[in-house]
Amino acid sequence: MPDAGAQEERIDENHRRDFTPETTTLWDYPYQSYGEKKKGDNRFSGVTPAFVVRHLIWRHTEPGDVVVDCMAGSGTTIDVAREENRRVIGYDIAAIRSDIIQNDARSLPLEDECVDLHFVDSPYSDNIHYSNHPDCIGKIPCEDERFFVELEKVVKEIHRTLKKGGILGWLIADQYRKRKFTPVGFRLFEVLARHFEPVDIVSVRIHNQRTNNELWQRRALKYNFYLRGFKYLLIMRKVE
Repeated sequence: MPDAGAQEERIDENHRRDFTPETTTLWDYPYQSYGEKKKGDNRFSGVTPAFVVRHLIWRHTEPGDVVVDCMAGSGTTIDVAREENRRVIGYDIAAIRSDIIQNDARSLPLEDECVDLHFVDSPYSDNIHYSNHPDCIGKIPCEDERFFVELEKVVKEIHRTLKKGGILGWLIADQYRKRKFTPVGFRLFEVLARHFEPVDIVSVRIHNQRTNNELWQRRALKYNFYLRGFKYLLIMRKVE
């Protein structure tokens, strides 16, 4: 069993890590958070890497700009944006914090073209339990075409509320389940490209997932499949 004191020391060290801007399309963040204050909750299923949000905000916004996360989860985007002096709104279909507004991302209570940066870290299937809400998109398997139909409703709302020239960053992963591969990232990119201009695609290495152990590595070799090693960060722009 890992030493509890050593584990807590690693967590504290994580929160003191400085932010380093990325210059390539390969991002590797071994920790979920950074700095003196926690961003989000790393116990939350599918918690967002705070470094990813920070980098998008640093690259594509200015202090005072409006940042929106319509699937805010444990509130990582809110915590990062506030620390960077951005105005931020977080929505979630099953809000778990008082500063997250309960709302379905398929219908945003926002005026047209009022957001400078949208960030989304959405379900990429029904792979984990995201919430108990019956309308949660994370209850639909990505093998079902309805999954992408519902995501496109979110995409259209983001397009409506994003300013011309504004940026959308969407974090998503593929799925391999029951010996079937589903290229969720490619499928979502096709949806996004119908509404936005592509800026770039970033590969974000996955850490600390339940399959990151020797047992799953042995299974991957024995049964000849690949474990998920990265997520896509799809960066798009609303054309002026």
